[in-house]
Amino acid sequence: MIDRSVRFIQCVAIFVLCAGIAGCATTRKPPAVLPTTPVKEVKPKGVYHKVNKGETLWRISKTYKISVEEIIQANHIPSAASIEENQLLLIPGVDVVKDVIPSQTPGGKDTDYWWPLKGKIVSYFEDHKGTHVNLGLDIKGAEGEPVKAAREGRVVFADHLAGYASTLMLDHGDGFFTVYGHNDRLLVKLGDYVFRGEKVAVLGVDAQGSVMHFELRKGDSPKNPLHYLPREM
Repeated sequence: MIDRSVRFIQCVAIFVLCAGIAGCATTRKPPAVLPTTPVKEVKPKGVYHKVNKGETLWRISKTYKISVEEIIQANHIPSAASIEENQLLLIPGVDVVKDVIPSQTPGGKDTDYWWPLKGKIVSYFEDHKGTHVNLGLDIKGAEGEPVKAAREGRVVFADHLAGYASTLMLDHGDGFFTVYGHNDRLLVKLGDYVFRGEKVAVLGVDAQGSVMHFELRKGDSPKNPLHYLPREM
């Protein structure tokens, strides 16, 4: 009998002790929370340039002395998009808005690009064409229509090229090249110097119809022609 009473008293004591500990735990104050400093939104350094009629990313980049790619990345411009009149472009890393003038070298050489053919774009830069990616623009025209030099330069290739048919390549003297493919015949030869707008080839026709392939490259790196050509064809 005594043993049972002792055990009962021990159990009660343990229960009271545990309850006391639990009670202390529930009444314990939570740790102090330090106040947080609000994070200020960091605005990118630069200015906003309002696009005027006829301006291109190429011409704007030359004016502000930054690369076309920097402007593209800062404004998240998609591959199939052209800039538009009155559009605001963030020009990163500069602090003064400038008036864009035609790009010219000190000697007066015009470095702007123009459309080599007027027509509907049927395939854009980086479009997937079967198992490969388009490295330029495919422009629909009419058989026999003249193809014109997009910018003045020297002919560095004028021959048949597999997959491109009769093909012409112009070197513009500053690391940039333009390529004109799917022609019926060429009107200039290797080594000739041609000016912007000069007729350099005659558009051909194949299973896809009369579609000219146009590429713009810096060295061996293909660039999106829409970033260098004016919006108007």
